[in-house]
Amino acid sequence: MSDWITAEAAADRLGVKRATLYAYVSRGVLVRRRAADGRGSLFDPREIDALARRGRPRRAPGGTELVIESAITEISGGRLRYRGHEATALAASRTFEEVATLLWTGEFGPRPDQADAPQAGLPHRGAPLAGLPARDAPQAGPGQAGWRSTPESVAVAAAAQSALPGGALPLERLAVIVPALAATDPLRLHLDGPGVIAAGRAMIAGMVDCLPDAPATFAPRTAARGSIRGLGPTDGMQTADRPPSRSGCVPPGQAPAGGSIAGRLWGKLCPGPPDGGLVAALRAALVLLADHELAASTLAARVAASVRADPYAVVATGLGALGGALHGGASLGAEGMLAAAGTPADAPRVVGDLLRTTGRVPGFGHFVYQTGDPRAVCLLGLVAAAAPRSGRLAVADAVLAEMRRRALPEPNIDFALAVLKDVAGMISGAGEAVFAVARTAGWIAHAAEEYARNIPLRPRALYTGPGGN
Repeated sequence: MSDWITAEAAADRLGVKRATLYAYVSRGVLVRRRAADGRGSLFDPREIDALARRGRPRRAPGGTELVIESAITEISGGRLRYRGHEATALAASRTFEEVATLLWTGEFGPRPDQADAPQAGLPHRGAPLAGLPARDAPQAGPGQAGWRSTPESVAVAAAAQSALPGGALPLERLAVIVPALAATDPLRLHLDGPGVIAAGRAMIAGMVDCLPDAPATFAPRTAARGSIRGLGPTDGMQTADRPPSRSGCVPPGQAPAGGSIAGRLWGKLCPGPPDGGLVAALRAALVLLADHELAASTLAARVAASVRADPYAVVATGLGALGGALHGGASLGAEGMLAAAGTPADAPRVVGDLLRTTGRVPGFGHFVYQTGDPRAVCLLGLVAAAAPRSGRLAVADAVLAEMRRRALPEPNIDFALAVLKDVAGMISGAGEAVFAVARTAGWIAHAAEEYARNIPLRPRALYTGPGGN
């Protein structure tokens, strides 16, 4: 590899900009390797010369491509990595808070013995956490210091939601909550690195804490065997109703109890008591969804950040794009598809009806992962291991079997989110909420990169309208 050349030299030989060079990589036209120091890319000069002789490849139809250099997330060879770490491995071994910190700083955060120590340079937002026991249930743990909202922010967000209809979906509430949180943060315009990280922690905590608790009505899971991805059985789950919960977020003047983001989010989305295996699956979902390179919502967020919008405005911009049916909103469609199947025997009818009426089944296929979404494989496996006897898991398994019988695309993360929602008995729209809370970590990381670049993103349009007089 000693004769490989730098990205600058490769772009020079081709007579293109570096952004175009990386576009060729993303489309599979060129192969790149990391430099020994991990800070640059190297290209095979023979491959570069062969491409120069053939001429510039045409862009595949069906989408517009914009390439931005980033050190946050890499998608290549059907794998997803955050700053060099395999996302599926992180989902099995790290908390969401640790992974968010990795995206923001390149490190996992303070050591356990430093977790509660103030971090130099971080603006103070919020009061100390009061931990509760049980792993993955709401609790304060290593690296969770600072993941808290203030009584003032919770009160303002509650007031902002008061005009919403009772049936508002979680994503619709989050679109109201984030601007309300911004109004209570006097440091939101501090765009230095520590300030942005502090805003990210406070914002994610506020987004979770300010959602209403899930209503107390709870349908216990039925006992039936499921076998997604061929995983074997594990111990079954115990289900029970819990006392009625509040209909709104934490009352004005009271600070939230604190704890892990996954544990607190469970209480907002699921009426049932915390189930260790399924809360772990929820935590993994947050990790798997924390970033996905330049997805539509992330590009929108980066554009906002490039013109120095504050972190709350960046996240609000991302939320606006996230709800699209071809993006984060796809999980809501997958939820509806699963709800239409009461038993496994209904799967062929549900899949067939969708194909006849819309030509597609939500939650299947992915533009980036042509042979299967590794995030879906990971999350479906965790749900199956946590609830192997769930009747709703059996329905999801039947849908998968029907899709494969018809040689249709493999499931994506939106289907896996819908399965988690269904098996856990979460409220409608839970998948979108998990997606939004998780992706906020990525949006903050991309915003920090744009703040450091300090150059507005200004794509140009190719005019195709009528000529002037």
